[in-house]
Amino acid sequence: MASSMLMKAIYVALFLLYIDAVISLSLVSSMVAFLHGRGGQPFDVKWGLDSFNLPGEPAHLLTDHGHTTNGAGGTAIVLVWFGGCLALWLEHRSRAKYGKSSPFYYLWALITILSWLLTLTALIYTNVLHNMQSDQNINSGLAITSSPNPYPRHSWTPENWYAQVNKLSLVHDEDHDILKRKLRLMRGWRYNLIPFMLFGFILMVLVILELLRFRRSRGRKTEKPFGQSYGAAVSKHESAHLVA
Repeated sequence: MASSMLMKAIYVALFLLYIDAVISLSLVSSMVAFLHGRGGQPFDVKWGLDSFNLPGEPAHLLTDHGHTTNGAGGTAIVLVWFGGCLALWLEHRSRAKYGKSSPFYYLWALITILSWLLTLTALIYTNVLHNMQSDQNINSGLAITSSPNPYPRHSWTPENWYAQVNKLSLVHDEDHDILKRKLRLMRGWRYNLIPFMLFGFILMVLVILELLRFRRSRGRKTEKPFGQSYGAAVSKHESAHLVA
């Protein structure tokens, strides 16, 4: 019963992790598409009675945390989800046929640990970068003198940069609308890393618990007197019973 409940919990956690990983990849892909599209083009900014073009991206735009998140999502989908489906099938087969765990299940257990560590790294990395730059702002005077070159001051994450661009007086109202929508997706990507990490942690713990539970139950079934085979111990017990 304990094994059945643990296995069901593993399947549920694996499915939830897969769904969340797909969401994470979709959100990051949306941001990348925006950076290569409208986000990379200049924004018309009001300045007194005139206006100037602010380049869509700053000189120092940070994207490594996005690559880390993509790596975590890809690992969860390919190695944890697809690898997990194969590992669980082989595990059921190995237990039914040989009464032991499949070597692939041990490998998959290790992969769930590494995948969770990568997701945890993406969560910490993304939020540390965001918090480090949360008090930065765009100096309009510097932006004017730098134009048409990218804004040179500070390093920026896409979320921090476009949040500050949206605070400027943009000539076209539709630019504000576009930025608001994209900023919601960027914040969603950052916040989604929390359940992504939690689902990975839950799956990792369940997989390890099931592995330890099966090893303990298998060890109890094969317990035998020191220096004596299981069959010999049974034969000796039966002989003693017949003599009695």
